[in-house]
Amino acid sequence: MKKVSLIILALIALAATSQAKLNVVATTPDLGSIAREIGGDKIDLTVLAKPTEDPHFVDAKPSFIVKLNHADVLVEGGAELEIGWLPALLDQSRNEKLAAGAPGHVACSQGIQLLEVPSTLDRSKGDVHAAGNPHYTPDPVNAKIVAQNIANAFCALDPRSGDIFRANLKRFTDAIDAKLVEWQKTLAPFKGQHVVAYHNSWLYFGDRFGLQIDLFLEPKPGIPPTPAHLAEVIMKMKADNTHVIIVDPYLNRKTAETVARNTDATVLDVSQFPGGVKGTEGGYIPLIDYTVNALARALGEKK
Repeated sequence: MKKVSLIILALIALAATSQAKLNVVATTPDLGSIAREIGGDKIDLTVLAKPTEDPHFVDAKPSFIVKLNHADVLVEGGAELEIGWLPALLDQSRNEKLAAGAPGHVACSQGIQLLEVPSTLDRSKGDVHAAGNPHYTPDPVNAKIVAQNIANAFCALDPRSGDIFRANLKRFTDAIDAKLVEWQKTLAPFKGQHVVAYHNSWLYFGDRFGLQIDLFLEPKPGIPPTPAHLAEVIMKMKADNTHVIIVDPYLNRKTAETVARNTDATVLDVSQFPGGVKGTEGGYIPLIDYTVNALARALGEKK
């Protein structure tokens, strides 16, 4: 009987240990990577979107509802990044822990100075977001704010691990600060140069590093390129001596290649998410490291 009691106690202790970890769901791989940096082995992490998926149009699988139902924390980009697919999943998950305003709901855009906030909401201008441009994580300074938001939530929900979360936050932000000096030095020779993007998702990166990423293959956000618009892009690229086009993995690279053939430009594969392109699998900092160095090489070749 005593042996049975000891086994039961051991099982209870084991269950308590397994429950000690925060069950975290992140919407996109960049947010998931930062959550992992902060949470370490104190969290179980699920990332919903694939690194090669458009964050606006994620394939919302029924299994996501189950994951959200069991989660303690939801880490989302906010600013309408996931508005096309996340709200319905949250409604169906019936998890009050993840409701807007609840401790388990981390809207990472909180504290971010969002750019391109429209004065009036005009859907004829394409996929316009009322809160502003939601693609803010390619700016490493914004990634530090995201990390702070996540750390605050983790500390509130698991105070016993607070010292660990705060130490991980410091380690991550210190690493960002150190790399930022290096990244800015790498791109400094190209300050003011124009770079073409397929979609307007690199505004914050361009602002941080002094690049003009303000010409797009899409005529309006989310609207497919037209021959007339691409002709205008080609003419503009030639006038500005622009020779680099950046393309995310979920967009049509062939369109970029067509423009490149007419402008002697380089098409550079980039991603907002770790694992989106080869060489970025290691997390957020390796992702930015890859992007900065690949872009510097491409700009340097055409200088």
